[in-house]
Formats: sequence, C-alpha cells, structure tokens
Amino acid sequence: MPRLPSLRQELSLTPGGATPDGAPTWMLHDPAANRFFQIGWPAFEMLSRWPLDDANAIVASVNAETTLSLTMEDFESLVRTLLHQNLLVATSAADTGRLASAAAAGKLSHAMWLLKHYLMVRVPLWRPMPFLRRFARYAELAYRPAFWIGVAVAALIGLVLVSRRWDEFVHTFHGYADLRGLAAIALALGCAKVLHEFGHAFTAHRYGCRVPTMGVALLVMVPVLYTDTTEAWKVPGRAERLRIGAAGMLTELALAAFATLAWSLLPDGPLRAGAFLLATTTWIGTLTINASPFMRFDGYFLLSDWLDMPNLHDRAFAFGRWWMREQLFGFGDPQPEPCAARRRRFLIAFSFATWLYRLVVFFSIALVVYHAFFKALGLILFCVEFGWFIARPIVREVIACWHRRSALRWCRQTRRSAALGAILFALVVLPWHGGVGAPAVLGPQRAQGLYAPEAAYASGEAPIARDGQRVHAGDVLAVLSSPDLTHRLRAARADEALLRWQVEQQSFDTRLLEQGVALRRRWDAARETVAGLSAQVAQLTLRAPFDGVVQTDDALAPGTWLPRGEHLFDVVGPMGVKGEAFVGEDDAARIASGEPVTFVASLPERGALHCRVTAVDRVNLAALDVPSLASVYGGPLPVQSQPGTHQLVPLAATYRVRIGACPGNEAWPREIVGTATIGAARQSFAWRALKWLAAVFVREGGA
Repeated sequence: MPRLPSLRQELSLTPGGATPDGAPTWMLHDPAANRFFQIGWPAFEMLSRWPLDDANAIVASVNAETTLSLTMEDFESLVRTLLHQNLLVATSAADTGRLASAAAAGKLSHAMWLLKHYLMVRVPLWRPMPFLRRFARYAELAYRPAFWIGVAVAALIGLVLVSRRWDEFVHTFHGYADLRGLAAIALALGCAKVLHEFGHAFTAHRYGCRVPTMGVALLVMVPVLYTDTTEAWKVPGRAERLRIGAAGMLTELALAAFATLAWSLLPDGPLRAGAFLLATTTWIGTLTINASPFMRFDGYFLLSDWLDMPNLHDRAFAFGRWWMREQLFGFGDPQPEPCAARRRRFLIAFSFATWLYRLVVFFSIALVVYHAFFKALGLILFCVEFGWFIARPIVREVIACWHRRSALRWCRQTRRSAALGAILFALVVLPWHGGVGAPAVLGPQRAQGLYAPEAAYASGEAPIARDGQRVHAGDVLAVLSSPDLTHRLRAARADEALLRWQVEQQSFDTRLLEQGVALRRRWDAARETVAGLSAQVAQLTLRAPFDGVVQTDDALAPGTWLPRGEHLFDVVGPMGVKGEAFVGEDDAARIASGEPVTFVASLPERGALHCRVTAVDRVNLAALDVPSLASVYGGPLPVQSQPGTHQLVPLAATYRVRIGACPGNEAWPREIVGTATIGAARQSFAWRALKWLAAVFVREGGA
C-alpha cells in the first residue's frame, strides 16, 4: 500500500454543532482560503488516525475502536474530497500540474472578470481586531438582559407616543423630499449600517472568532458595508451562531427604539430631525432588507443556523431542481440528501419562493441600472443583468436536462409534460389570437345636454319638462328668467330708442349735425347690442333640439335659482348607438374601418352588442375626454391630470377608434363603459412579443 498523502499543516479541526438527528460534527478550517468544511463522525475518526499512514490500518482502527463500520470505499471517498478541495500537500509533478490546471480553469477572461467585478466586488478597508480587543469591554453592556429590557421598554413607550401623533410623524417625510433631505437620509442610513456591522464584529469576537476585515462591497456599483465573520462556522453552539447572525439587526432595532422615543420627547430642531431619520431608516431597512431569507443577508444566515443547515440556498435549490425534474420528466433520481418529508417539502417551497423573489429583485435591479445610464449603455447593462441573473440559470437547467435526454422514457410525468408543452406552444406560438381588446364607452346616437345660459330662475310661464317625457324638435322644455339680463335689455332698448330719435332729428339740430357719421355708428352698435341681448333672452327658453326623450336628474321647480352653466336636461334620440374605443399604438395599426366590434357593457343586464368600426384616428390622443375611462377616476386608461387645466393626458400613445353601425332598434339612454373586442388580423402572442421587443430596442437604443 503506497504512503498516504500528507495533510496540510495549517489546517485546524474544531468541534461543531450536532446535526438535527443528534450526530456530532466537526469544522475543518482552511486558513489559506478562509473556508470551512463540515465533516461527520466517520471522516473525523479517519482524519484523527491519519498519522498511521496506511489506509487499511486506519479503517481497521476505526472499526475496532468505535461502533462505526467503514470500508475502503469510505476512505477513498474522503481522499478524493481532500484532493478536490486542495487540502493535501502537493509533493509530485502530477500534483503541481493538477494545481496549475485548477488555477488556469479558475482564471477569468477579461470580459468575465469585468462582468463579475461589475456585478459584485469587495473592497476590504480595515482590519478591526486590535480595535475590537481594545473596546470589547465597553460593548459588554449590550449583552446583559437588563439592557434589552430597557430597549423593549423604550420601543414600547416610543411606539405608543408616536401612535398618538401618527399624522405628524408620517408627514415628516415631506420635509425630506429635496436633495438635502435625501443626503440626510443617506447619512442616517450609513450611520445605522456602520453600527450594524460593529454589532456583528463585537459579537463574533465575543465568541472567539477572528474578524479579519471590514469594508465595502459594491453590488452593481451600489456600496454595501460588510464584515467578514466566516469564522462563526467554527462556533459549536447553534445559539451562539444565531446571536452572531442577529447582532446586526438587533443593533439597528435598539437604535430605532431609542430614536423613536427621542423623536417623541425632543423639541423641533436638528436633533429631532436626526432621531426621525434614524428611527425610520433603521426600522424599514432592518425589516425589509436584512430580515429577508431569500438573499444572503442576515435573515438567510439566521434561518440557516436555526435549521442547522449550512449552504441552505444551495441545498434548497438542489431539492427544487430535483423536484422539478421529477415532475417534468420522471428521471427517478434519488433526492439530493436524506431528510424527513416535512423538511423536504419546506426546502422545495423555499427554493421556489427564493427563485420568485430573486426574479423580481434582479429584474428591478436591471431596470434601475438601465435608467441610471444613457440609453445605449443602459440597454446593454440591462441585457447583462437580465442574462446573467435570470436567463443564465434557466439556460443551464435546460442544457442539463438536454444532456440526460437518453434517460427519458414515456411515463405519467413525461406524458403530462408533453401535453402541457403542446398546450403552451399552441397558446403562445399559434396565431389564434385574433381580436384587440380595448376599453370603450357606448351611448346614444343622438344626445344633447341643455344648460342654463345665464344666471336665472325657472319661471312659470310654461310647463317644465319631466324626466322621461317624449318631445319633438322645437318643443319648449323650460322658460328661465334673468332679472339682470332683462334689465340690461331694457336699458339697451332705451339707449337705442334715444339714438334712433337723434339720428332722425340730426338734420334739424346743429349740435347733432356736428357729430356727423359717428352718431349713426353709435346707433348701429346700440341696435346690435339690443339684438344680442334679445338673442340671449331667447336662449332662456330651452327647446328640444330634435325628437327624443327628456332626461333630468332633479325635477326643476318654478322659482328655483340656477347658476350659469347648470346642467338641466338631456335630450336623447329614440334610436341608434355609437361609441369610442381606445387602443395602443401597436393595436391601432391592426384595425381598419368596417371590422366587427363586440361590446360587452359593465352592466351585466346589457349583454353583448355587435357593431362595426366606422373610423380610426391616425393621430394619438392629446387629451382624454371620457373621464369614466381615466385611471385617476378608477378607469383602465393610465392618465395624469394636468395642473391648472385639469386635462386628462394619456401616459402612453393612445388612439381613438370610432364605433357605429350598431343594430337600429337599440336605444341607450346614457353612456355606458365596457370592453370592446375589435376583430383584427390573427397574430400569435410570441409574434406580438417579438414585435414589442424590437420596437423597444429601436426606440431605446438611440442616444
């Protein structure tokens, strides 16, 4: 039997925590790479007997002196692991070649180096061990129960006081909406994060861990503080590891508790503003970011320690991939590692929740990166983010399944996957989608509102029309009386009569003769004033513009005073329906006049109405004139209200489609909103998506 390879002398072995089933573990530390390996009882017993320098002797000694029953395969597996992790001394040319090959394989190309350092780079700034040794005694106060009782009392009192002044507390945010406010928030957040990292560092030092560096990690060029607490894995107690992982969040929560209480007690001024910033940034940052177990922040390490599962994400992802492959293809592979059914279900659910969370986060980061740079570079960086974080894992999984295609066989899972794939292909690729759905509003073909032309009151000279009354064109609906307008008309008539008399007497009066042509022009102006006022008075008699039915919300009583512009009646034609639909830029190009339209009203009792397109406006809408469809009033069209003019301006290019040629016997008393399905050339969802992507690249790729 050849001599065993030597273990590297700088390796250290320390006791670790027990596994969930009670088995002991040990932590093997590689200080050169600052890596920790968790090994079980069999590996520990074999490593402890490594000086025997004989594989058979080591296996025999373990079997004789312990209750374990090992074989040479177990020992060879351990040697392969040590060799693969570079934990053995390189003594031969083959070992040197193997290390050189591993180094060459790990060497990144220039493009990959730039990509990795753009996405994530750590910049160590400080070696804190001398500082931690010097000031650790001052931090001992934070590890006493009395301190945390005080924190809980301060948090309770602060929250109670804030709840009594909640409106004032919430509206304090408005004072930090400018550039100075954002700078103050960044400063407060930075202070909180510095204390957060010192919480980790002091707690790790307290439990005997070395903290080699503290610094800044640039995550997609965003600075994030970090503390290297890798040695926390050598702490045997799970409770101690949990305290190290939670120290940062507990520090921020303590800071938030005291800052919340300070905000309630301090007078207005810089100190109170600082307390507000510390209270809000620490509460929000801790609960929304650090506590999340889906990214490698504090919440992840806490959950990992609580479950006693190192590399929780990798192990959960292995279970997620295994479950997905089994459900899709039925390979019959064993589960990645033995565990109870309850834990297996948790790991599978956790993996899918993490994938979904990361999909949202990484896509959001890609959007932020896109908007942070000019268009061309932003679009490239967006593609890098999307490809690396989202598309790359999917492609790798597809390739892994493709390499195992020889193991596929027809079974329940593959038949189900084939059926679902065919259905999905038909939905996405086949051009079955042939209609354009659009928000629409339909109303009567002929409808006109009647309003009070002047400030007036309803007189009793004629009967006032009632709601639902049928009228003919020219019928009087109401007569209004305006004392102000009547007085102005009488005064104008008196002025006109005087000027007429003066014009008639001009040739007999020297003084009038001196005014010449100007007098006649004044008379003409007076006659026009009388005619205009007479026309205004005539408008006070409201008449039906066409045959139809009167609609009114409130019955108009004689003597009721009305302001100018008050809506009084609607006259609706007896037959005919018309309307408008609003579509986007891509859909407008697919619609032509004469195509069928199916309108489904928001009122179920109306049913579906079949009409046709009469015209399509080829100019996008400048302002929406149908408030019931506007998003600001709960409608489906995204608009914003312009200050001052209150016009409803669409946020995207919107085109009007005019609808008519509805059944002649339909009569709608008012406008009704709904959804119109407009017949168009059939397209697949995939083709529409490609066209949309191409349009986005053309539009956003410009400088």
